[in-house]
Amino acid sequence: MKQAFVVTGTDTGLGKTVFSAALVQALNGFYWKPVQSGLEEETDSAIVARLAAVNTSRILPETYRLKLPASPHRSAEAEGMEIEPERLAVPQVDGALVIEGAGGLLVPLTRKVTFADVFARWRLPTILCARTALGTINHTLLSLEAMRARKIPVLGVAFIGDEVPDTQAIIAEMGRVRVLGRLPDLALLSPQTLRRAFQQGFDLSDFKGSECR
Repeated sequence: MKQAFVVTGTDTGLGKTVFSAALVQALNGFYWKPVQSGLEEETDSAIVARLAAVNTSRILPETYRLKLPASPHRSAEAEGMEIEPERLAVPQVDGALVIEGAGGLLVPLTRKVTFADVFARWRLPTILCARTALGTINHTLLSLEAMRARKIPVLGVAFIGDEVPDTQAIIAEMGRVRVLGRLPDLALLSPQTLRRAFQQGFDLSDFKGSECR
């Protein structure tokens, strides 16, 4: 495996799946969602396959597919089971691998283990997706503190939304973190518009051999 990245977020519904698709597309990589909660709507794996426009063989199967759209620990309990974190081992692939968590860092997998605990075990370069909207400074700085407390390697922050220069700058300064770029909200979301937005907002070299902080 040449490269592997973890994509996490400050909270849920901010667009990290769209960012993951953009990164998979840019790297011509593989995608893995270890735990999917909620199966009635289009899954994150299906969204990435559609937006990244990669061969479906590059979308790795989820380890857990849970019906209830809720925190993974609750979704698993609703099906009479418990997630086994030790089963979440990073797949070996011939190329770049993008791994997307669910929700934020401290989303529970069980009543004792969070996603952050698993990320700490993996020790992979981790990208923190953050909104540019009101409230993001607090959420992003707290997330960075949680990552560093667990020695999770921080590759940088990827902002999602309209440009807010002062907010982005103070997060970079106070969080002592690299800003990888910004993905705007796209009125028309397609593989083509996503590719252009990523090319305009990010430098691909930041995802190739960059040091974590």
